[in-house]
Amino acid sequence: MRLMSIYRLRLQRKRLLWRAFRKRRQLVPVTQRMQGLRRQPILLFSTMRNERVRLPFFLDYYRKLGVDHFLVVDNGSTDGTREYLADQPDVSLWETDAGYKQSRFGMDWIMHLLRRYGSGNWCLTVDVDEFLVYPFCETRPLRALTDWLDSAGNRAFSSMLLDMYPKGAMHEQPYYEGQNPFEIAQYFDSGNYTTTRSWPLLNLWIQGGPRARLFFADNPYRAPALNKIPLVKWRRSYAYVSSTHMLLPRGLNLTYDDGGGEKPSGCLLHAKFLDTFAAKAEEEMRRGQHYAESHEYRAYQEGLSRERDLWCPRSEKYINWRQLEILGLMSKGNWA
Repeated sequence: MRLMSIYRLRLQRKRLLWRAFRKRRQLVPVTQRMQGLRRQPILLFSTMRNERVRLPFFLDYYRKLGVDHFLVVDNGSTDGTREYLADQPDVSLWETDAGYKQSRFGMDWIMHLLRRYGSGNWCLTVDVDEFLVYPFCETRPLRALTDWLDSAGNRAFSSMLLDMYPKGAMHEQPYYEGQNPFEIAQYFDSGNYTTTRSWPLLNLWIQGGPRARLFFADNPYRAPALNKIPLVKWRRSYAYVSSTHMLLPRGLNLTYDDGGGEKPSGCLLHAKFLDTFAAKAEEEMRRGQHYAESHEYRAYQEGLSRERDLWCPRSEKYINWRQLEILGLMSKGNWA
């Protein structure tokens, strides 16, 4: 039975790689600036649509962490996202008007770019509203983390998605271009999380936070997954199975407890819940390009019609990564 399961996973990985290879034709290059990069650069991959207002802070944040180059797929933006990215000297850009849903929600496009440009490099795959926080990130660049992961023989680094939100109604606190979103979205849920080990991929499945508390209170098992593996020393044979939640080969998903020890992990601060969120949810409902007929965005719309304040008396105000480690949401493990 075990051999059959392994065989099926191998076939699944081959199918995913073939899908990405076929979907490469949907990508039209706009700018390609990979020439002249340092040896083994740290690369960031992202798919986005109509995110112009978020881009200045997003790019600046990851530049300061130590990302060497950004590889971005623009999926039919109409707000100037494409033009802004095309002007950035450290961005390589592709565009497509093909269906987001039909590309496994952008992962086919990203996997093609990962296979072509990421092999042998540490690759960070994130959305434009996700901001990586890792142990000692305030004083150590991202390359210090990847160098340590290399020395420890780790091929992947996991990060829990931590939903951040403001105190008070979102629409009353406008977000301005270039602003740090966490000046507004300062709070998070610190303790209402559930974790299970999924078979046969062996990944840790995490749910909870304000979305489970407010938008999926009647059915918490349908709440979005919060487990992610965004940072990987990529090889051409790797494949993301569902967004960045899990990988094949399945050994890449063993990123938490290991024989009673504890591996380093981080958090992705999730700046989804700003004043732009209601309009974004409405647009995505119209497009119908998200998972399970956009049931997640439908839940958001219904929840926002009842309550626009995600804050509660048990909400925790964000301070720094050490606070997240104390709360058990991330770990420095044996990285000192």
